[in-house]
Amino acid sequence: MSTPDLHLTQLQTLEAESVHVLREVAAELERPVLLFSGGKDSIVMLELARKAFAPARIPFPVMHVDTGLNFPEVLAFRDQRVAQLGVELVIASVPDAIAAGTVKQEPNGSRNRIQTPVLLDAVEQHGFTALFGGARRDEDKARAKERVFSFRDEFGQWDPKNQRPELWDLYNGRIHLGESIRVFPLSNWTELDIWSYIAQEQIAIPDLYLAAERDVVDRGGMLYAVNEFITPKDGEQVERRSVRYRTVGDANLTAAVPSTASTVEEVIAEIAVTRLTERGATRGDDKVSDAAMEDRKKEGYF
Repeated sequence: MSTPDLHLTQLQTLEAESVHVLREVAAELERPVLLFSGGKDSIVMLELARKAFAPARIPFPVMHVDTGLNFPEVLAFRDQRVAQLGVELVIASVPDAIAAGTVKQEPNGSRNRIQTPVLLDAVEQHGFTALFGGARRDEDKARAKERVFSFRDEFGQWDPKNQRPELWDLYNGRIHLGESIRVFPLSNWTELDIWSYIAQEQIAIPDLYLAAERDVVDRGGMLYAVNEFITPKDGEQVERRSVRYRTVGDANLTAAVPSTASTVEEVIAEIAVTRLTERGATRGDDKVSDAAMEDRKKEGYF
């Protein structure tokens, strides 16, 4: 009688770790919420949450901080997936906050920084004590040094010099009234892991992630697709290029990358040889400074 192979694959190990984190938070903290934008990382995180609590429903709501500048295809996917799973969707609207005068639009068009007070207001309004985020350590150096359980004070702020120790799979979720924990179940995943899991589990994704012929303009070496948020400036030439998106942030600041990868398997092959991180290659909002992400996180950003 042959001995069964009890060794876990890398994806099985990552899945088990993430499921453990999701269940730990659901058991330990009073009112968690999962941040779901319709992007690939939050799609995988939502699928892991479904698995973690199946056959029961996911026992917490999902929330999207809507900047008003999202790709329409991603918003449509978000609504479709939420409806399929029957989970509650909480939308924290940046345009509503701008209209109410609680935040001000920045001159550069970015709404990343003003997402933070909108997020914190929603956390306070709904009494959320834990927020699941889809951040990964390979994305940015600020995220690389953040714990899986990231403590936030009563103002939602993160102090990178005052992080709690995490030994093995032991997590400390103890908080006082008004404080919260940001939880990152995908911390140890890479972009390649995410795509490999999408392929393995046959998870649906927005078409923007796959290569197609799109009208683009070149701005500072970055290719921006022409859409309702991006119009050609004087002197800019519109080109028809085969491109795809590695990340889907705000449509006015997220660039596409040249690509012919029109299937998930082709995307995996492409990512396996790339030397640029997805944010470094595509996110104009991270070009402000070398510490742009860390500065935002200290203020309460995802």
